[in-house]
Amino acid sequence: MKKTGVLLVNLGTPDSPKTMDVRRYLTEFLNDPRVIDINAVGRAALVNGIIVPFRAPQSAKIYKELWDMWDGESPLLTYGKILKDKIQAKFADQDVTVELAMRYQNPSLDDVMERMEKASYDQIIVVPLFPHYASASTGSAVEKVMKLMRKWWAIPEVKIVAEFFDHPGYIDAFVEKANMHKMEDYDHVIFSYHGLPKRQLTKVHPELECANCDCHKAYKPEYRLCYQNECYETTRLIASKLGLKEDDYTVAFQSRLGKTPWLDPYSDQIVEEQAKAGSKKLLMFSPAFIADCLETSVEIGVEYQEIFEEHGGEKVQLVESLNDSDTWINAVESMIKERM
Repeated sequence: MKKTGVLLVNLGTPDSPKTMDVRRYLTEFLNDPRVIDINAVGRAALVNGIIVPFRAPQSAKIYKELWDMWDGESPLLTYGKILKDKIQAKFADQDVTVELAMRYQNPSLDDVMERMEKASYDQIIVVPLFPHYASASTGSAVEKVMKLMRKWWAIPEVKIVAEFFDHPGYIDAFVEKANMHKMEDYDHVIFSYHGLPKRQLTKVHPELECANCDCHKAYKPEYRLCYQNECYETTRLIASKLGLKEDDYTVAFQSRLGKTPWLDPYSDQIVEEQAKAGSKKLLMFSPAFIADCLETSVEIGVEYQEIFEEHGGEKVQLVESLNDSDTWINAVESMIKERM
């Protein structure tokens, strides 16, 4: 059997909720040209001169809130380590070593890949932990891995899990989480995905404007790496297994930044509209995240709850992320074995 290295990559997290650590994280993250895809001079001025100085202290307070919810730790990192250990245990009797790295901050890709170079693997399987392909997430992680690896003298066979939005194990893991709640207890279901600037989708399929595409009605296999196309398909697959009708749920997008057009409808606005329409209880999924984080625990769990109550609603119930679910662990094992 080939000596195999498995590299799990997630987005990243500050080392702590202290302002200095949050500032360091945001600086690295937002200066990535795949994240803010404008000219280098404009990006540097915007990020380093405006966004980071003003946003870091505010974000530090929110990260402190997140840390407090999760016993003083980052859930993204905590569950990343658990995933790494459980996947390693799955291959305990094989010549397979599992590593975890973050695209931004720690454990850093630079350090982890330096260790992997010294291990002299026959093959490396890279698993970006983003279900839906986006240049700002999967694309950036893969690009960084390739930049580091191109300096190696001996480059092994490399296989990449580009996305897993429709993987049966991933879908089943979210359905399992959803089944912890009774669908009939809720007035409406919202599938909330992390947003993207619309211009980034246009770069994936420049010959087709999103306004002229109907991926919200049916999956388009010819545009497999289109983030929006994949998000809608994930929703349909989960909804089908839960017996939800089309009128029972809404697909929306959260966490927008700046004034340029982002994928819509916006999740916070849908929450407000549902409250004004008389809904009292909402069930919210965030299938773009395989581990709970700022966007799930605070943005949905706290901020959207406040919006909902402010406009007459009562409860926004978050379907927690996959975290350390055995079904999810088995799904990742399956993805790796499929490439071995």
